Amino acid sequence: MTNGPMGRPPNGEHPERADVPLMPHATEYTGRYVVLLDQRETERGLDALRSSAGIASVERVRGIEPAGAAELLQRPDVSVLFDELGAAVVEVQPDQRHTLVTTAQTEPSIIAAEPERMVYASVITEPQRTLTGFFPTYRSDEDEVDRHTRAELAASLGPAWDEQTTTWGQQAIRANLSHLTGRGVKVAVLDTGVATGHPDLAGCLELTASFVPGEDVEDGHGHGTHCIGTVAGPAKPEHAPRYGVAGEAKILAGKVLGDRGTGSDGQILAGMAWAIAHGARVISMSLGAQVQPGELFPQTYENVAQRALQRGTVIVAAAGNESRRPGLVVPVGRPANCPSILAVAALDKDLSTAFFSCGAINDKGGEVNIAAPGVGVFSAAPGGKYQTLRGTSMACPHAAGVLALIAQAAPEASGAGLRSRLLSGAYPLPQPAADVGAGLLQAP
Repeated sequence: MTNGPMGRPPNGEHPERADVPLMPHATEYTGRYVVLLDQRETERGLDALRSSAGIASVERVRGIEPAGAAELLQRPDVSVLFDELGAAVVEVQPDQRHTLVTTAQTEPSIIAAEPERMVYASVITEPQRTLTGFFPTYRSDEDEVDRHTRAELAASLGPAWDEQTTTWGQQAIRANLSHLTGRGVKVAVLDTGVATGHPDLAGCLELTASFVPGEDVEDGHGHGTHCIGTVAGPAKPEHAPRYGVAGEAKILAGKVLGDRGTGSDGQILAGMAWAIAHGARVISMSLGAQVQPGELFPQTYENVAQRALQRGTVIVAAAGNESRRPGLVVPVGRPANCPSILAVAALDKDLSTAFFSCGAINDKGGEVNIAAPGVGVFSAAPGGKYQTLRGTSMACPHAAGVLALIAQAAPEASGAGLRSRLLSGAYPLPQPAADVGAGLLQAP
């Protein structure tokens, strides 16, 4: 294809980029355990683990000083305690695992002990294009056409949004109509890192840290940069339409997933402790792992989220991409299935539920809380470029950005207050609450 003046393709066409959700992962465990302690009796809990389960060396990591956390998590001779969370990642010999679980059930100072799992980014990132101010329309890849009929794909396009100056997602949530900018509100994005040299994002980065062994915070995957762009991309980018919700928010970019898009519960907990210690009002996690029908939410994440809310921090997470609607709806994944974490579903451009978006199959925390744009979502990419992706991973940072706007408007609001304002402001949709929760996310 030969481009016309200023990079515009001929005949009104636009550069194209497909966005492809990952297929489900099999459950993977690391062999370690995540243990949640009563913060009033941390030492008692550790002593119980030492005496009963053979836990030897315990290193305490403070979120305000995270240096070395990634390396400690890799050491087979060390267990790591995150002080801000009261949570520990414990190395335990296979023959001691039963004893550890039994101790957790009988010792009051130990609230939960759960096997540590692997967690994943929920889209595949492909080569990016350099764009010069023209938004790419949606196009399916050949494998996507094989899995879904052309009629389904056409329906997902929805109405013909005018996206020359503002992306459809920003219009749908009315961020472009809000006078709020998220000025000064700290939002932690725990993901694959960030392209620190991207011209659109350099001004929003307040702090960066990597919790992935052997990798710095630079984003070799693209997923994290895309999510950060959705939260805090500038209101008037030089070479693209507006794609960010809260252009004056301050981003804490925590790399908890490696350049291949995978990480562990321990790495995520390290990032959460760091974010809370540095005053994040919002933690955005476009990551997760699949759960089975009837599976309960993870106790550690739930208790950490409760503790975060008490400190004024709201956690949002992607609901998951494993459904294949209409025939198959898969439960909301973890950690989004925790009652105290907001689970964000994905919408197509016609505001219908995206075919891949997980639903409220499980009770006791497995609900969807709110829905946001998650198909054809344009945002930043490494190398100073841009790309269009789909997934509940793309919906989640829309919610994080709106929470930043709410926090700017109500700086004294509690964590529970921010959460309730977000949900009460949603626009009702005709789909069941099991698919979209309170409805379409709306900026204040």
